[in-house]
Amino acid sequence: MSLAMNETTKDKPTSAPPPAKKGFSGLHVFGVVLLTIVATVGVGYWWLSHYVFPENFDPVTLNASEQNSLNNKLNSLGIDTQGGESGRPLQPEPYSEEGARREVHFSERELNSMLANNTDLAQRLAVDLSDNLLSALLLVPLEEDFPLLGGRTLRVNAGVELSFANGRPLVKLRGVSLMGVPIPNAWLGNLKNVDLVNEFGANPGFWQSFAAGVDYIQVEDGRLLVRLKE
Repeated sequence: MSLAMNETTKDKPTSAPPPAKKGFSGLHVFGVVLLTIVATVGVGYWWLSHYVFPENFDPVTLNASEQNSLNNKLNSLGIDTQGGESGRPLQPEPYSEEGARREVHFSERELNSMLANNTDLAQRLAVDLSDNLLSALLLVPLEEDFPLLGGRTLRVNAGVELSFANGRPLVKLRGVSLMGVPIPNAWLGNLKNVDLVNEFGANPGFWQSFAAGVDYIQVEDGRLLVRLKE
């Protein structure tokens, strides 16, 4: 009987030991926590430096050829670019619209260089031109007694769609962001993506006059074109 039991035991397969459970070691957990802290600090520093405490812009400076081209455009609009120091006495002349230019076009660099000539806006406002979109980036210094962020500078972004369709200009507010966070449409008077000319142009006022005087408007990458009616 003992022999039979031994043979039975001998023939019975031996079960394999259960596999060892795999998991994160203490070193792995520490590494993950450390990477999370580093990433959080890095993102926080980038957000603060770009949106809460941004540095001033570098004003756009045109080269001699670009400045001469801009001066010619401004002079054609009746804007004196020499500060009254041309050396020639002012001569009377009869008014005439013959041969007058009704088209105004500026490059993105020209617009930003004109802003740079304004000491209050030189390092606070920058304009970007892309297809059918004019974007503005504004740095707003806060008063010292402003709660929490007194004495700091806030970064404000805004985008306006500009185009021409159905024989009239189209103007839409794409949105406004404060410190990189889009402001809710309700706080903007529900004006996001609203055609302002269509919405307010039926009544006498700025938008009606604006639409009535514009024959064509186009914004493309780095360039703004406006053609006025007679």
